Amino acid sequence: MIIGTELLNGRRKDAHFAFLNEQLLKRGWTHKGSFVIEDDVSLMENVFKLIKEDENSVMFCFGGIGATPDDHTREIAAKVFSNSQMDFHKESKRLIEEQFKEQAYPHRVYMAYLPIGAKLLKNVVNNVPGFYLENRFFFTPGFPSMSQSMVIEALEKYYPKNNREKHRVTLSANCGENDLIDIMKTVPTTIELSSLPKILGDKRMVVISLSGYDKKLIQSYFSKFIDFLENNSINFSLKDTI
Repeated sequence: MIIGTELLNGRRKDAHFAFLNEQLLKRGWTHKGSFVIEDDVSLMENVFKLIKEDENSVMFCFGGIGATPDDHTREIAAKVFSNSQMDFHKESKRLIEEQFKEQAYPHRVYMAYLPIGAKLLKNVVNNVPGFYLENRFFFTPGFPSMSQSMVIEALEKYYPKNNREKHRVTLSANCGENDLIDIMKTVPTTIELSSLPKILGDKRMVVISLSGYDKKLIQSYFSKFIDFLENNSINFSLKDTI
């Protein structure tokens, strides 16, 4: 979840999605969704609730944990994940006071006012920590220089590698998607099906990809596509050539 009106109105460019996506993929995790939203408290609350409803979800949230009036993330996170209970986190407060001395007051110290039960993520830039809840909801600053090390810290601590190996098979065929829909309909929901069409002049092509954790099951359904293409003399290659 990326919070920032400045991204949506074009004043700044996002760097969070690509970085997080890369970190997840190399550890074997599935990136299920990405939200880029404006600094709107109702929208933030609704998205947090949506993510919380998935008992298997892990969320990385970027932005809105500062001390200015448009920083709502800490308060909304407390409302959704901690029954609106907040308090000054002793260690976070100590770090902020140590970093800013007398300038920690009256405003910066409120960055230590966190949802009850929060644990801290190290900020390698200015020592003002991010935080996380339930070991799966992580809240980091909007600055990539600060948030990226927090993402790595969280992943290395709790999600270093997915021990379930995901398998993928891919083919490119010189036909349209429509020719393969009947076979697509037989693929069970336990297999991730991807169909990517492309038109090159008057030539139709499609890339079919199947992925999942059951290698034998994937191969059995992948063979149905191959058999159909061979039986209908349709040229194809066992890779993504589009």
